Amino acid sequence: MSLRDDAMVILGDLVGFPTVTSEPNTDLIEYARSHLEATGADCQIIYDETGHKANLFATIGPTIDGGVVLSGHSDVVPAEEPDWVGAPFVAMRRKQRIYGRGTADMKGFLACALAVSPTLSQLDLARPLHIAITFDEEVGCRGMPHLLAHIADSGLKPSAAIVGEPTGMTIVTSHKGCHEFTTTIAGLEGHGSAPHRGVNAVQFGVRYASKLMELAAKLKADAPRSSPFDPPFSTINVGTMHGGSARNVVAGDCVLEWEMRPVSRSDSVWVREELAGFERSLVTEMNSVSPEAALTTVVEGAVGGLYVDEDSEATRLTKELLGTDVSHAVAFGTEAGLYQEAGIPAVVCGPGSIDVAHRPNEHIEIEQLEACLDLMTALGARLAKE
Repeated sequence: MSLRDDAMVILGDLVGFPTVTSEPNTDLIEYARSHLEATGADCQIIYDETGHKANLFATIGPTIDGGVVLSGHSDVVPAEEPDWVGAPFVAMRRKQRIYGRGTADMKGFLACALAVSPTLSQLDLARPLHIAITFDEEVGCRGMPHLLAHIADSGLKPSAAIVGEPTGMTIVTSHKGCHEFTTTIAGLEGHGSAPHRGVNAVQFGVRYASKLMELAAKLKADAPRSSPFDPPFSTINVGTMHGGSARNVVAGDCVLEWEMRPVSRSDSVWVREELAGFERSLVTEMNSVSPEAALTTVVEGAVGGLYVDEDSEATRLTKELLGTDVSHAVAFGTEAGLYQEAGIPAVVCGPGSIDVAHRPNEHIEIEQLEACLDLMTALGARLAKE
């Protein structure tokens, strides 16, 4: 079979693993390890604390510094929408598209990496080619710290990472960060006729949400003139807010789930500093009625932004392989920023469109798989020439 046919078969297998973030991903990881070890790759599995989630880090070629990482995540978002044309976890080909959850985001990229691995293993590579598969990217990149710790402990220092999120095979050199938070307010319940004797957690939650919107307005007003993003400013979004038990009861609890997508590290630091003082003032006010009242904010996920570095090997290499000088920015977050923070230059470049990700009838064009295979084949040839 051709590389394209191999990739399509493997993609069908990968879609068949229902690796929704709430479920284990170890079956997919074992599948990938079996495939890669059959080609001679050295594979390391890095489990989380539960043993139900795992990353895979595979190496083809010499075990030395300077390798290039092809990186993707194994998890997908749920596929419970009623509008699917077929079973979401069964890959279906219609003309020149393959439908199924994760085809674009981002099992198409992983299928290409697995399909091309036998060809790469036959080359005399001067530098290693690494294939990384992570868990729980969709809920705050929870697998990446484990993977990066493994890379650091191995003593290897890759010189570039290509994160294969769907970009239509264009090169992304910058994106916003994404920080996810849960703020929990514990008040004091009471009868609705005597609200002064209780601590209404919902009302304090409303004030907290209002403060977030106040900060969001300031961030919008201070948008960098040279920002490449759409929108150009850092954003804050309150996704959910719930609490209380009845209209005639002073609410004893309130939970807000919110996120921030900063265009710079300084914006992120400023927001957290502003909120720290505001949170202290709210707690002081609540404790004047009930010493047990409390407000806590937990960081659910912190994905660093990817910041432009046109001189990095990741950027120069990917542009050379694709024969283009064009790169751009996107608003969605990826694991590339975490690679960059760890000292591994990174770009985002992968098959498919982000516009169909997280939606019913997610799909990928077969020509996008072919373009991705061409990139990986050219990368192998480049590493073999050095």
